[in-house]
Amino acid sequence: MIITKTPFRVSFFGGGTDFPDYYREYGGQVLSTSIDKYCYVTVRHLQPFFEYDNELVYSVTERVGNVEDIVHPAIREAMKWLDMHELRVVYDADLPARSGLGTSSSFAVGMLNAFYALKGKYADKRKLAEDAIHLERVLCNESGGVQDQIAASYGGLNKIVFSEDGFNVQPLIISRERKEELNNNLLMFFTGMSRFSSEVQVEQAKAMDKKKADLKEMSKLVDDAERILTSKGDLNEFGRLLDYTWKLKRGLNSKVSNDTIDYMYDTALKAGAYGGKLLGAGSGGFILLYVDDERKESVRKALIDYMEVPIRFENGGTRVLYYSPEEYIPKKKYNI
Repeated sequence: MIITKTPFRVSFFGGGTDFPDYYREYGGQVLSTSIDKYCYVTVRHLQPFFEYDNELVYSVTERVGNVEDIVHPAIREAMKWLDMHELRVVYDADLPARSGLGTSSSFAVGMLNAFYALKGKYADKRKLAEDAIHLERVLCNESGGVQDQIAASYGGLNKIVFSEDGFNVQPLIISRERKEELNNNLLMFFTGMSRFSSEVQVEQAKAMDKKKADLKEMSKLVDDAERILTSKGDLNEFGRLLDYTWKLKRGLNSKVSNDTIDYMYDTALKAGAYGGKLLGAGSGGFILLYVDDERKESVRKALIDYMEVPIRFENGGTRVLYYSPEEYIPKKKYNI
């Protein structure tokens, strides 16, 4: 049996510039952090006493004989790709899926990590990120960027730079006190809505050609944010920069926001937030707000009808929590 633990992520700046069609020509970069909210994937070989050969437990339970019959695309394609058979795969998580925190990519990374471990093979963070990107974007043919798989694999507060040669993860070097202040000034609220990010990202991909100037500006904001964090200046500028990038993002795609999200965001700003953004592709999930200590209670009171989820930065990335390799004996070899 293998159990993996993989963090979700918060993306601050540069989202949209991590689409391969864009960064291969223009380059791109994002600023993001992994957080202390995780998904857990348990994988073991299914015992040969059942009518079915594979059992998959996530929001539903699938029991199938043939791998081709698996409905969940990432599980199906990963098992075919890595030649996995007769498995029991269980997914559990601290937060709901389709919430803008890179949950599907964290699952892909954690599952691949578990599959390799079950085979007795070591996969480093780069391989897990690259394989998760291949699984989601190529084998499953899902539209989207590639920052989530990298953030889930590596963990930490990073600037991730994209080019035609691939990606480079650059840990952000700031003092412990500065990082703690940033973390303390972030509030996250659930909108109560979830959505498939790939559906929103399809629209963003279509708008890519028309919005190249905005995407270049969003990439530049990563450097601006890095300068704020690594300097000794006013950290509240980080919040104001979040407000600016949110307005840019809304201009990229009409599906990014809706009336509920606009209401929550405008209410938070009136209550004292410096800025913020909707996390993920848009249209649901979590809103991240930058609020200093003096105004936190005012913002919380204004958004009292919405669930606040406390978050802390984390540095570990995906990891194997439990490792007990098994001898795999195909079911057909049993006389059952």
